[in-house]
Amino acid sequence: MDLKSIFQRNKIWAEKKISDKPDYFIDLARGQQPKILYIGCSDSRVSAEEIMGVEPGEVFVYRNIANQVPNSDLASMAVINYAVTVLEVEHIVVCGHYRCGGVEAALQPKDMGILNPWLRNIRDVYRLHRPELEKCNSPVEKNKRLVELNVLEQCVNVLKTYEVQKAIRQNKISVHGWVFDLESGLLKDLNIDVNHILENIMTIYRIE
Repeated sequence: MDLKSIFQRNKIWAEKKISDKPDYFIDLARGQQPKILYIGCSDSRVSAEEIMGVEPGEVFVYRNIANQVPNSDLASMAVINYAVTVLEVEHIVVCGHYRCGGVEAALQPKDMGILNPWLRNIRDVYRLHRPELEKCNSPVEKNKRLVELNVLEQCVNVLKTYEVQKAIRQNKISVHGWVFDLESGLLKDLNIDVNHILENIMTIYRIE
């Protein structure tokens, strides 16, 4: 890719935005008021704003390999804190996608170097759900189900945080688990049962 062409396309894009709405960038510069925190995968094929059909400023986005929310990851914890306490988002979405390279790598019994501790989080998801995953009829089916279960467990990690627990008690926020299907271009809502999750984890993870 010729990097110079990016600046050319950027100029065309900016000019079109101004043509459609003269104050577009003036309004954008005034600040952001997103209603959604989107936690997704860094995969280059999964652009959060594009697949959701939203404009800049409408979604606060955090992406990493395989849409992880490890409790020890200060970056994801800081994003959640800022989104909930400062931006006061109304929804947190954890969005995975089928054919995820991180999930596929976690299923391989090989050394991945610096990725090992990161992929271990996904392998922990496999361990927690091993009986179900080993009933899958094919590697493709197993991969897809692990993608979904990984989203579920990352939603659990979101719900472990104090900021989110407090906002839920105040009826200010909801948590959702989605999966993006690369082959159809469609989002799938996993219909995460937040209340059920909270009932199961609050004895241990409740923070007053």
